[in-house]
Amino acid sequence: MSEHESCGFPVEGQLCLDFANTALSDRQRVWLASYPNLVAWGEQAGLLTTAEGDYLRQEAKRRPHDAAVALARAVELRDALLQIFAAIAAGRAVAAADLAILNERLALAQAGRQLVAAAQGFVWAWLPDSGVLDRLLWPVALAAAELLTAGELTRVKQCADASCGWLFIDTSRNRSRRWCAMSDCGNRAKARRFYQRSRSASDSSGESTE
Repeated sequence: MSEHESCGFPVEGQLCLDFANTALSDRQRVWLASYPNLVAWGEQAGLLTTAEGDYLRQEAKRRPHDAAVALARAVELRDALLQIFAAIAAGRAVAAADLAILNERLALAQAGRQLVAAAQGFVWAWLPDSGVLDRLLWPVALAAAELLTAGELTRVKQCADASCGWLFIDTSRNRSRRWCAMSDCGNRAKARRFYQRSRSASDSSGESTE
């Protein structure tokens, strides 16, 4: 899936879908396999500065049990988001259990931010508590809530390649996009169709000459 990767992690451009897509491991690696792996994803996604990432890695070494709990919560949220948006893409009802997990993280996220004065008015800012090892899940949960309430859910799609399953936002004008990337899964699908047509034509030609 090199088309989708940046610094080793999958990138689609929508924060909550990028996070959900880390559930789709390839043959070379398993995403979010450790707490430092989660922190690296947070740095790549722009949720953590390098200094914040270094601090969390040091905290994880000092508090291994808390780091393991934070990683388990991250995986739980990731899997719930994958199920939520895959259900939406397929036109199925979202499971109550998956929505409950998201709502639990949303409650923590709401409690973890505050309004602060800015040059042009007021903005949301995170409370200065960098010791919370799973705080980088808060903006992911908020991004998921924003996408779910934005009224554009018909644009949430899942790659038609059964070996991929990548979630993405269909920005095409007629909403006909089927592949996560035409240069990746789309080209493989074209190659399979070409092979099948060539095989069928060859079989038909062989039958007609007998």
